[in-house]
Amino acid sequence: MNKIIAVASGKGGTGKSTISVGIGRELANAGNKVLIIDCDSGMRGVDIMLGVSRNLVFDMADVVSGECEIENSVYPCGCGGNLFMIPAPNDADDELSPNVFRRFLEAVADVFDYILIDSPAGVGSGLKTAVSIADMALVVCNPEPASLRGCNNVRRILLENGISNIRLIINKFSERSFIGMSFYPDLDAVIDETGIQLIGIVPEDLRMAASVQSGVLPEKSSLAKGAFERIAMRIRGEKVMLPF
Repeated sequence: MNKIIAVASGKGGTGKSTISVGIGRELANAGNKVLIIDCDSGMRGVDIMLGVSRNLVFDMADVVSGECEIENSVYPCGCGGNLFMIPAPNDADDELSPNVFRRFLEAVADVFDYILIDSPAGVGSGLKTAVSIADMALVVCNPEPASLRGCNNVRRILLENGISNIRLIINKFSERSFIGMSFYPDLDAVIDETGIQLIGIVPEDLRMAASVQSGVLPEKSSLAKGAFERIAMRIRGEKVMLPF
């Protein structure tokens, strides 16, 4: 069965799209055929991160309106021909309903080993659309109170929509900042507050942030790249130690 994974966050700025792109690349590098769907209507950015923004002609809204066939909205993004993406509508008014999105996704699901859905931040209608057909969710947070509150709200929406396979990713983690701000005594307290099982910690990595925003591949020595690789391995069912 194809694994359809929604990537969500309770507030903006957590690095959710970077997580989607990073994990998608590592799954593709491991030989899986991967599709990343940008569901952030009116605010799309995954195409920039994957370096294909100049190639875009059609998006999901064009397929639904009959302007093109579904294959015209799927863009190759490298990784040995294993990584592809579908851009979100450029206009927020073109956001798809859950039922329409479900039918859209069913039309392409059989072609891919993994589908990552980059959800819009928050708990609005866009999240409910993005998770309407997902069988797993990755909730992205930063180790700070406002972000963790958002995680709890997202977790509630996911459970209400029948998604129980939920995992937490702590992103942009800096040990020095974490200790200096003293919001929480340790990372266990962060995990406990979200009520979500941890699947990975991604360290703060300015080089990764710069490469993603430029649409270029990260350096092999990137700390964040190594974290994405471990998370991808855990998604694939491999037993990998979680670094604390």
